[in-house]
Amino acid sequence: MRHILITGGAGFIGVNTADAFIRQGEKVTIFDNFSRKGTRENAKWLKETHPEVQIIEGDVRNLAELEKAMKGQEVVLHLAGQVAVTTSVTDPREDFEINALGSFNVLEAARKMEKQPILLYSSTNKVYGGMEEMNVVERNGRWEYENLPGGVPETQPLDFHSPYGCSKGAADQYFHDYSRIYGLRTVVFRQSCIYGTRQFGVEDQGWVAWFAIAALLKKPITVFGDGKQVRDVLFIGDLIRAYQMAVDNIEVTAGQIYNIGRGPKNTMSLLELLDHLKRTLGREIPVTFDDWRPGDQKIFVCDIEKAEKEFGWKPEFSPEMGVEKLLTWIQYHADLLEKVLSLLCRIPHHSGL
Repeated sequence: MRHILITGGAGFIGVNTADAFIRQGEKVTIFDNFSRKGTRENAKWLKETHPEVQIIEGDVRNLAELEKAMKGQEVVLHLAGQVAVTTSVTDPREDFEINALGSFNVLEAARKMEKQPILLYSSTNKVYGGMEEMNVVERNGRWEYENLPGGVPETQPLDFHSPYGCSKGAADQYFHDYSRIYGLRTVVFRQSCIYGTRQFGVEDQGWVAWFAIAALLKKPITVFGDGKQVRDVLFIGDLIRAYQMAVDNIEVTAGQIYNIGRGPKNTMSLLELLDHLKRTLGREIPVTFDDWRPGDQKIFVCDIEKAEKEFGWKPEFSPEMGVEKLLTWIQYHADLLEKVLSLLCRIPHHSGL
């Protein structure tokens, strides 16, 4: 049994990861400031499901709180973060303090520990920026790379676009360099589009969950751009297996950076997801269109060969399988989602991928 701390542990990815690790027999502590709507509901569910879980309310921007929470931990999954490009444009200082400073605090707390923990950081494909040098073409009603059939490799040059890209990219590089300079066992996951159960998707973040929730609850859906944008959407269960396997194989993964997505064989555009939802629900789904948002990529698809080659991970859930599981969860928790959405509606959003 290992002692595992998950920052941002009450968020969508965090709470699912905590649940999975506890079921494996690990001792899990989650650390969250509960600023995001739905996180208290997630924490309540986790505590009811696993009474033994420890829940700490704290903020990664507060080094003292973080050092106290990290004491004695053998693994730290750093998932806490500001997650929306649009929010970063509106408030770049807060975005920087949460994503860059908060991540730096995690690293410094770990560096000073007598027994340094394994550190896994959830980075983002946004560190690659717009990739304007890559030719993108429209084929069969969707955007595709003209000459990149395997997807984007980890060797793709970084090009931080948007304050969010800058803050996540800075943390990404700090985690990588703290392995080289201080010998910390860090692993960086540049994650593509993650979706799944217990995700309270909203217009500015979590588009797969948001479209599914809005379609089921008959909320208005706005597509920003032309809807032909393509992502290699990855179901939460596959991401969690990647976390588990990376930690279990730390002798191989330490100091490494991995692209983690569904890969080029399983991609989905916004319009394709809407068509799938329409077929599944058996009715039309009204949609309006608006302008492209800052930092949007017409396409992003991961090359995931490195992760499979080095520690044996490859995704198992097809987009259709994952969306079916998501829809089942939404149907079962419709009342909870209506409650969370009523709170979120008081906050302005600007839909995001």
